[in-house]
Amino acid sequence: MRSGAAVLWQLLRLMRPFAGQALLALLLAFLTVMSSVGLLMSSAWLISTAGLRLGMETLSVAPTAVRFFGVSRAVLRYLERLVSHSVTFKLLVKLRVWFYERLEPLPTARLQAFRSGDLIARVVGDVDELQNIYLRVFAPPLVALLVTLATVGLFALIDTAAAVTLLAFMAAGATLLPLLTWWAGQTVGRDIVQTRSALSAHLVDSVQGLADSSAYGDTPRLLAGFDALQTRLMRRERQMVRLDSAQAGFSLWWVNMAAAVVLWVAIGRVDGVLLGTLALGTLAAFEAITPLALAAQHLGKELEAARHVLDVLASAPAAGETTTGTMELPGGALSVTFERVCFRYAPDDPPVLEDFSLHVPPGGLVVVTGESGAGKSSLVNLLARFWPPDAGRVLLGDVPLAALSAEQARACLGVMTQRTYLFNTTLRENIRIARKTANDAEVEEAARRAQLHDFALSLPQGYDTFVGENGAALSGGQRQRVALARILLKDAPVWVLDEVTANLDPITANEVMRAVLAQAEGRTVLLLTHRLSPVEREALARRGQLVRLQGLHVPAG
Repeated sequence: MRSGAAVLWQLLRLMRPFAGQALLALLLAFLTVMSSVGLLMSSAWLISTAGLRLGMETLSVAPTAVRFFGVSRAVLRYLERLVSHSVTFKLLVKLRVWFYERLEPLPTARLQAFRSGDLIARVVGDVDELQNIYLRVFAPPLVALLVTLATVGLFALIDTAAAVTLLAFMAAGATLLPLLTWWAGQTVGRDIVQTRSALSAHLVDSVQGLADSSAYGDTPRLLAGFDALQTRLMRRERQMVRLDSAQAGFSLWWVNMAAAVVLWVAIGRVDGVLLGTLALGTLAAFEAITPLALAAQHLGKELEAARHVLDVLASAPAAGETTTGTMELPGGALSVTFERVCFRYAPDDPPVLEDFSLHVPPGGLVVVTGESGAGKSSLVNLLARFWPPDAGRVLLGDVPLAALSAEQARACLGVMTQRTYLFNTTLRENIRIARKTANDAEVEEAARRAQLHDFALSLPQGYDTFVGENGAALSGGQRQRVALARILLKDAPVWVLDEVTANLDPITANEVMRAVLAQAEGRTVLLLTHRLSPVEREALARRGQLVRLQGLHVPAG
């Protein structure tokens, strides 16, 4: 688990682009509190002087100071809130973009360790929670330090003993009380984040599996799970509210105690007209100290939310994703080569591929077969640079993948799998995802070549018909034809076909595979399949070669 200091340092680094605005917000917050101090101290002196009819000739200055500090406090508070919230929202935007930019390249296999609802909770709820990092964690201690130094220095001009007393109370209020509230709140805050994430994951899982759970009578168990998680979350949130109330009450008591002790120390040492000034100045100075206890109380929740976000990103591939390649690929057809590749998903896992070699010539077809777990899909992960090989190398043409950026490598690949994901948007946009710059005519031409055009025209709004979440409105065969239209629109020189007909009935599977192989003529094709269909046998006899994967040790084909 990441330490709290490491998490805060990572978040602080993300704030560097906004350092200027953050410092401005800090200065405005300091000046706001000092305006409050000036307002109460000058008001107390004015009232005491006027009440005792002392120094009436100086009263022309005090009202001006009161008006100045009163107006400046309001203006400064407004500006401080404006700038600090601007920093907060910009940081929130940066966190979301930063999170997604690092989440998007992660291989699907690495994300399988996280439930869908858990990921949603992290990218939405936990990132939202981090918007309080600046307002509650970074800024308050610095403001408190500056206000303490300035106020103690101001009190020292009046009486040293009163200044030392104020310093003692402010130091204790800035350390002991936050430590106590942090100790009391860290477990509760951490549990709130974890329970909220579990509740979101349970909700998504239940909705996605609603049909099966209803068919098998599993709904009562799901409802019981909801009830248990919701009860736990409510109990923890009630505990946090009680802590909020307790720390607020204790903070108020501490502030009044500080004012009373400062007043008691000053009596007999300070001119009576200044006693009210010291007492009210103490109350105003603690405006910078009281937020520290609340910040410490919620620190556990903020840190746990940050860990939830950073733990996902810790799954980044070991072989870093280069942003710019050092080499360029030649044009035209490309060969695909695996040279003595060894690969495993984790250091303690058995090897998936061991001393594996394979060559697909430019424009050639290689069919790779094998039982489940033999390593077929691992070839896709290596070729798409989702994972690096432990030994050996993978080449496109004569260029090693390691010399290409991930974008360069993936731009050459058209990939079809047995699980084609369709977004809840129109059929046209689901095809256009392969090339966002494609116009409508190009999209429809790709659909026509994928034998999807007539079906698209039969839909209520044609190509502008929404297909539902994950293509719920389409059959399995139609979803695979959308996948074919995508790679046709992309026009990649290398096609990787991974069990593209695994979930289709035999007749539909043969139709889809025949359409795919017809459009693959002239391209380099790596076809991965559990067992050969008649259509695949025909293509293999005409232009391909066969490689069989056998368990953990995979010989060359």
